[in-house]
Amino acid sequence: MWQNKVKKAIFTLNIDNYAPEITELTYPLLRAYASKIGAEFVVINRRKFLDYPVVYEKLQIYELAQEMGNEWNIYIDSDALIHPDLMDFTVILPRDTVAHHGSDFASIRWRYDRFFRRDGRHIGSGNWFAIASDWCVELWKPLDDLTIAEAVDNIFPTVDERVSGVINKDHLIDDYTLSRNIAKYGLKFASIRKLLDSLGFPGGGPFFWHQYLLPIEQKVIGIKKQLADWRLT
Repeated sequence: MWQNKVKKAIFTLNIDNYAPEITELTYPLLRAYASKIGAEFVVINRRKFLDYPVVYEKLQIYELAQEMGNEWNIYIDSDALIHPDLMDFTVILPRDTVAHHGSDFASIRWRYDRFFRRDGRHIGSGNWFAIASDWCVELWKPLDDLTIAEAVDNIFPTVDERVSGVINKDHLIDDYTLSRNIAKYGLKFASIRKLLDSLGFPGGGPFFWHQYLLPIEQKVIGIKKQLADWRLT
């Protein structure tokens, strides 16, 4: 039967061969998920924003998604595990809505400007797992009205982030930018965790593992344990 194929891509970020001991465990599952939902798997591995922290390279999606002509774009961090049973959210989410696995209360982490105040939803992006269609690609639009110094000055890591030794203000520039874009462009927002709750998977279900406050060595241990718990080793 003839039908249009929906063009999708799953992006991840890997600059300077990030932690191969992690990606050798996570990438097979990311590629499998891309295959399952009919998406191209794209690794962003070259710098474009040389004056910005490495994590800001996620913002390359804004142009890449348009150049590729994607109808749906998904970003997943390289150190995240995705269970093979995870469903395709592009058949569930409305095309006018962006989604993250979860979100923080924005005022805990960011100094507000007029966009946050006007928006009033207090959405703090946790963009290690993020979805947006071509209608909402501004989710990843690079900053065009703030300098990097001005943006970083608006960022306030939590106590847990500061004491982890892993996270600093610069490291959160991507979360800040996506949070601000949601507010600035009035993007409709959904939490994947809450969506899964509504679908009968309490607590977001057994589909993800991502611990961003751990050093690489501890992440490897945690990933291997989760794979064993999922009976994937």
